[in-house]
Amino acid sequence: MFNMTSELTYAALTILLAVVQIFLPATGRTLQHGPKWNAGPRDADVPPSNVITGRLERAQANLYETLPLFLGAVLIAHVAGEDGFLTYWGATLYFWARVVYVPLYAFGVTGVRSLAFLASLAGLLMIVAALFI
Repeated sequence: MFNMTSELTYAALTILLAVVQIFLPATGRTLQHGPKWNAGPRDADVPPSNVITGRLERAQANLYETLPLFLGAVLIAHVAGEDGFLTYWGATLYFWARVVYVPLYAFGVTGVRSLAFLASLAGLLMIVAALFI
């Protein structure tokens, strides 16, 4: 049986978060434009999203900017046998900051949202730092 490290567990949880972040704006668009639009071919231009849905779309795009870097860093650290204090806390910080980021962005909480993003970036950099220390 494969025993996942905490870092790999956080990587898997972050992938689940990414899946949730696919459905949040998709649900918002369906509520806004209706299930017939959602099931249709969407050949015409999509009307602009409402405020909350637009924020959820941007939060999703923001996650997708750093997700490959996070997953790559976790996997490289794991393969290199560098799982430890920095990688554990880096992965923990990255994941929970990304979880907090979604509602902060959706509800338009400025300032704190940026801090959540910076915290996730710090977590990512902690993992990368573990490779060189």
